[in-house]
Amino acid sequence: MTVVAEVRGASKEYKTGDTTIVALQPTNAEFKEKELTLIIGPSGSGKTTLLSLIGCVIYPTAGEVYINGQAITTLSEKELAKIRLQNIGFVFQSFNLLAPLPALDNVMHPMLLMGISRKEARQRAETALEKVGMTDRMFNLPKMLSGGQQQRVAIARALVTNPRIILCDEPTASLDVKSVSVVMAELKQLAESGKSVTVVTHDLRLKQYADRIIYVNDGVASDTPSEDEEFVK
Repeated sequence: MTVVAEVRGASKEYKTGDTTIVALQPTNAEFKEKELTLIIGPSGSGKTTLLSLIGCVIYPTAGEVYINGQAITTLSEKELAKIRLQNIGFVFQSFNLLAPLPALDNVMHPMLLMGISRKEARQRAETALEKVGMTDRMFNLPKMLSGGQQQRVAIARALVTNPRIILCDEPTASLDVKSVSVVMAELKQLAESGKSVTVVTHDLRLKQYADRIIYVNDGVASDTPSEDEEFVK
């Protein structure tokens, strides 16, 4: 399977006055097409920091991050934003839908930012909403949708630019059990169709959907769990 994202000895530190906070220790990991990877760990463990590095949201303090074989550490903020827009789809815990816009316009938004014509953007948005079973709600505002429905719209929005990488930050945290299974089944299907899907969570119930699991605790990433896995919800 093709590696689409990689971290090599990547770490992240933050300085506040004389104090240095190590958010992530030097980490090596590969993320491949057709693979659903879980990054599991308690709150504050460093798992979202790792996701942010892969997502080109932050630069590593040391080490390298590669997207499609390109090192991103020397890129400008503008170049980094272009990499994100063209290669990465984000699905957030809080959905991050634009409240004044109906579902269809929310899904069209990233394509309009890329300069795609409104006609093509609408066609692609309708197709993406159909894939997640939201055709009948495409003209509804976010506040008229349930949590599970909003999350499915967010997945459609992440898909429309046809990114190779889908990154999800606690995508099931505010969903009921039925919606969790629907959303995770859709993410699993995306991985099987050729995407690299990475899900950050502290919910051990999601392990059944994973092809691979990275455990993060106290800034240390590992392929093996720590002795204490009591952070499950």
